[in-house]
Amino acid sequence: MPSHDKQIAAIKMHDWFIEEREYERHAQRRGRRHAYEHIDPERTAFVAIDLTPFFVEQSAYARGIVPRVNELATSVRNTGGAIAWVVPGYREPTATEREFLGDDVAEVYARSGGTGEPRARLWHELACADGDIFVEKSAHSAYFPGRSPLPELLAARGIDTLIVAGALTNVCVEATVRDASTQGLRVILAADACAARRDRDHNAALHTIYRSYGDVRATEEIIQLVRGQ
Repeated sequence: MPSHDKQIAAIKMHDWFIEEREYERHAQRRGRRHAYEHIDPERTAFVAIDLTPFFVEQSAYARGIVPRVNELATSVRNTGGAIAWVVPGYREPTATEREFLGDDVAEVYARSGGTGEPRARLWHELACADGDIFVEKSAHSAYFPGRSPLPELLAARGIDTLIVAGALTNVCVEATVRDASTQGLRVILAADACAARRDRDHNAALHTIYRSYGDVRATEEIIQLVRGQ
């Protein structure tokens, strides 16, 4: 059996893709493959979801995305955008959650964000900076009404575009993208800066998001957008 330290050191990257027929479908509808070809950096926020030790330590995929998450955070910050780091906040599991998950697992997930100030609960290799936003959420989605201060904080800054990354792609990341899109924001998912448990889970989420809720691009392409290239 590999040691715990070796398990922590291992990284993986998702073999991600979107089927060509989906690109063609949107190209026929709107005349282009990607929804958002231009963004205003000062009205853009990079939102990183749930990159706490609970999720990163147990996932080689989550460890693998850290460099790209840092690249995105640095690029958006350097061009005048907002950076938001979101962690799970503790909330007593509801009766329904206990029924659905079982008491033990419901309690584990309720405590997955750790304790203390949100910034101190993030994975230690993330490129956080003074002036970034650090918030909790008490639902899967950081944009579900009443479950996080993030929507109001970003609205106050005039943000109209979100670049989203983090874990898990098909759970809290996807939930955040769906709710932000429903509230009228332009959303771009960083396909290679999100982590799920398996490629099939990751790619199913990318398919759904690209088809119905937001754009999906690689980190390099998003950075070019941010820089106006």
